[in-house]
Amino acid sequence: MNHIIIAGNLGADPEVRFTSSGQKVTTFRVATKARKGETIWWRVTVWGEQFDKMISYLKKGSSVVVMGELSKPEIFTDREGKPQVSMNITASSLQFSPFGKPDAQAASPVSSIPVQAEPEMAFAAQESVQGQGKMEFPAFTDEDIPF
Repeated sequence: MNHIIIAGNLGADPEVRFTSSGQKVTTFRVATKARKGETIWWRVTVWGEQFDKMISYLKKGSSVVVMGELSKPEIFTDREGKPQVSMNITASSLQFSPFGKPDAQAASPVSSIPVQAEPEMAFAAQESVQGQGKMEFPAFTDEDIPF
């Protein structure tokens, strides 16, 4: 299994469908930024009703942190005939990102946590919401990262 954690923003509202056997499947697309500034789109699949209460608050533009199993990338040809890669994740955990836009956080349970960090560090914000303590991260640049 390949597990991954991404943080980004929804490109559209989540879509809910049902399989022929009646199992609920929710999908949404999340845009993330790579180091070189390019956008990477991820298709996130949620099986069943495990995140139903949270998903009802997710709308286009919402910031979210997704943890889950990375599927094998799929290559397809877009409308212009260019090859594209589809990145797919089956979610095992979802969190509201504390690094989103202030107006998008109004419905988020973590909206009152004061945070001092860059959006690219959203994966590091895994502290408990209980206690509502101030989260601080050390300042560093891309050159400080050893990989």
